[in-house]
Amino acid sequence: MRDNIGEALQETVREPGQPILIPATSHVKSRQALAPGYIHLGVSREIAAILCDFGVDPDPLIREAGLDPRLFEDSQSIVAFTALDRLYTLCVARTRCPHFGLLVGQRATIRSLDLIGRLMQHSETIGTALHSLVSNLRVQDRAVVASLTVSDDVALLTYAAYQLESVSAEQITEAAVAVSFNALRTLCGAEWRPTEVLLARMPPADSGCYRRHFLAPVRFNQESTTLVFPAKDLKRKVIGADPLLRNMLEEQVRRQGGDAHVTFSDDIRRLLRIRIMSRSCSVSVLAGLLAMHRRTLSRRLKYSGSGYRSIANEIRFEIARQLLEDTNLSLGEVSAALGYSEASAFTRAFRRWSGRTPTAWRCERPSQVMR
Repeated sequence: MRDNIGEALQETVREPGQPILIPATSHVKSRQALAPGYIHLGVSREIAAILCDFGVDPDPLIREAGLDPRLFEDSQSIVAFTALDRLYTLCVARTRCPHFGLLVGQRATIRSLDLIGRLMQHSETIGTALHSLVSNLRVQDRAVVASLTVSDDVALLTYAAYQLESVSAEQITEAAVAVSFNALRTLCGAEWRPTEVLLARMPPADSGCYRRHFLAPVRFNQESTTLVFPAKDLKRKVIGADPLLRNMLEEQVRRQGGDAHVTFSDDIRRLLRIRIMSRSCSVSVLAGLLAMHRRTLSRRLKYSGSGYRSIANEIRFEIARQLLEDTNLSLGEVSAALGYSEASAFTRAFRRWSGRTPTAWRCERPSQVMR
């Protein structure tokens, strides 16, 4: 039976290793789920239009990244994160625009978030809309993780890419946070703006484009990419929300998410990618979040071929490399962000992971184009 949100996915015959092509006239079935490392094109569909704005023919660049240009006819096309990462890298180099990801997110709208965006528009409050985004993002995106936290009177919407060897993680997360700003203005009204925006990247030569988009102070060289806004905004009602349509959309999300091809260790990685930075990442804390005993969590990880400590170290290594390459944070600041009491302990751990010190690793990184 076809679902009442979209038509059935018609698979195309392809050679091994070739990108998956979803026709522009079709949508993903509720049972069509993403494997880890894959993403619905969604917001990044705007890449082609942005390249045209720069006077660049998008098709050759898209092919160079290993993708079929026809994928960009449909926001629900499924692509590998590694290929999308390559495309962003090529786009930054070709356009010589260090904030290319910002432009992509700036052009996108809440509709670019597809099923999740529609669910947000029919949520009762801003808080429930953002909860829907954070808790269901994996249905459409297996490469980026979002988190919503509240501390006193401040709310933090944070994004992070959690794919190893990502070169353009900051471009992809900036696109995500930029479209989230657009989505919140759609839900709250054009007068809404964040208190400030934090970006885990080095300051560009000209930061005016960021301030003009976010309409708020922007701080670079931060530990995370985050929208900061008053927690009271979470209680605001979403105008025009339809409870009946919301129930239908929630059912579609449940069906699609329930069939996701997800390993247990992948879910743990997603939780850790955000929580390691907030220190809330012990086995007991994660077990509580998953409503299971810590011994059950450890046993399930063992069955999946991983251990909590090895996964946590893998994520710490990933975050460390990102901060060392994309920011000017000192070693002390990076080590503190990862929960180490002393920089020397972080240095020893990093040497175990990479075979070199953090300083040596940072010096060996090739300079990024117009970083």
